[in-house]
Amino acid sequence: MKENIRIGQGYDVHRLVKSRALVLGGVTVPHTHGLLGHSDADVLCHAVMDALLGAAGLGDIGQHFPDTDAAFAGASSIALMEATAFLLFKHYYQISNIDATVITQAPKLATYREEMTVNIARALQIDPDRVNIKFTTEEGLGFTGAGEGIAAQAICLLHKTK
Repeated sequence: MKENIRIGQGYDVHRLVKSRALVLGGVTVPHTHGLLGHSDADVLCHAVMDALLGAAGLGDIGQHFPDTDAAFAGASSIALMEATAFLLFKHYYQISNIDATVITQAPKLATYREEMTVNIARALQIDPDRVNIKFTTEEGLGFTGAGEGIAAQAICLLHKTK
């Protein structure tokens, strides 16, 4: 018998650099540095997308949106998330919930939580109460603690509808 409930987890990390916008959860956050990447390098969206694709058994974001494809250069990760939502729909998956954590020493992000939640929920066509976003530091430890990069982790639960 085929299981109708599937869990996925995702992780992403990008280096902080000068002269790039810092985009997290589709929100441009004022900061001295932004994330380096082929797209807008939104680690929060990337971790969520990897969790969703993994739960559905559809690979990862690198397979669907490769950084070797010029079509995705500078792409909005919210737009890529919308495409991910369409893939889930085509394969009869419904998102039950998403729980994500952004790991960064700076900037402080709590004031952006609601906007990030709404952006992700809208892109995935789900209610915002199905998306939970948390923020933490590593108290000066590791590359995130040293301000060299930002990481994000996500986990999700999907239900097969057909």
